Amino acid sequence: MTHRKFISHRRIWSIAFPMLLVGISTPLLGMVDTAVVGHLSEAYYLGAIAIGAMIFNFLFWGMGFLRMGTTGLTARAVGESDAGEIKVILFRGLLLSFVLGLLLIVFSALLSAFAFSFADASVDVLFHAQRYFEIRIWAAPATLGSYVLLGWFLGQGKPRFNLALVIAVNVLNIILDLIFVVWLDMNSAGVAWATLIAEYTGLIIGLILVKTAFRLSIRDVPLSVLFDWSAFKRYLSINLNVFLRTIMLLLGFGIFTFQGAKYGEIILAANVILMNLQTLMAYVLDSLAHAAEVLVGKYYHQKNRSKLRGMLFVSGQWSVFVALLFAVFYLLAGEYFIALLTDIEAVKSAALVFFPWLILSPLISVWSYWFDGVFIGANLMKQMRNTMLISLIIFLIAWQLLLPYGNHGLWAALLIFMLARGITMAYVALSVCLSAVRLNRV
Repeated sequence: MTHRKFISHRRIWSIAFPMLLVGISTPLLGMVDTAVVGHLSEAYYLGAIAIGAMIFNFLFWGMGFLRMGTTGLTARAVGESDAGEIKVILFRGLLLSFVLGLLLIVFSALLSAFAFSFADASVDVLFHAQRYFEIRIWAAPATLGSYVLLGWFLGQGKPRFNLALVIAVNVLNIILDLIFVVWLDMNSAGVAWATLIAEYTGLIIGLILVKTAFRLSIRDVPLSVLFDWSAFKRYLSINLNVFLRTIMLLLGFGIFTFQGAKYGEIILAANVILMNLQTLMAYVLDSLAHAAEVLVGKYYHQKNRSKLRGMLFVSGQWSVFVALLFAVFYLLAGEYFIALLTDIEAVKSAALVFFPWLILSPLISVWSYWFDGVFIGANLMKQMRNTMLISLIIFLIAWQLLLPYGNHGLWAALLIFMLARGITMAYVALSVCLSAVRLNRV
């Protein structure tokens, strides 16, 4: 038993550790964006980044099914030892990502007008947010293509390729941030240009890895298979639930950001600071969820129940432990990190007022992140969608009830949202397990 547990721990961290480094690098990039803009003379630059980034979260993270769906389908193909399907999943996903990216560019003016109509912020915030949007939207094909590559690498249990790709992109992005914003004084537009250049560089690196490490090219997949419309419909049908789930998640965070903007530039900037630290925690916990995605996908479809139970138990243990570490870390070092991200005294003071919510967040949020990985690995996409819908309704009710409490009420509603996600997903997971037990007895 001890030996089996050791193997489980080692197997999980062989995937989780590279993804942990990937996860840390992404919010660190966001912190660099925040820090270089947060040390400019005006708070509205931070607000512009917050509004602009939230819009792209809707546009790009809304297409997160390209990553999550590719991971789940690839892990399933690996579990079934279907080498041909593994190739098709990659190139079909890339083709779809490029088409969607181009459509986002074509309709960018309409998307911008619609999105900014909901942003109740100052004139200065909106002006710089719109400049940010107009530049960064051109990265859409590269960003979505990279989602497919990351999902495909991860689904095969090759997280070191994700690490190489994401680290290269983020390091380049940070360097360009410093050049464009600090040296060339391009403010929030410089952040957008840095992201645009880094994303296309990342796509090129990913395609080179596919060619050199896996020795694959588009010629390895017959065009009749690649453009099989019935297969495309199945692919889209499977991932539609992930898309709807992600849109609902982003709607919750979008309401949080836009409602915070109504409380003024200082509160909006303070929320940006705190959400950077929240995002850091989320990405680290996601590394363990990614391990669950891959291993649950593999053992669930192999029907290897003993290994599946072991992986669920060990990955759940580690998720809770890491969440506790973050709560302690925020408690002890939170004020120091706020000072790193901005030197605007009013913003620092406001961030400290709402900081207790961030300390509580890891303990409440951990379950939703872990269950995301379990559900994706087991292809419980419909259930993910349904639990997110219930949780979003609970969030909207809580938000309205807590409006009189201002930004404190907004943070409380956000944590209620995360708690509802964990509880509803736990209920579904328990129901699935009980159903499996009853079927086995029959």
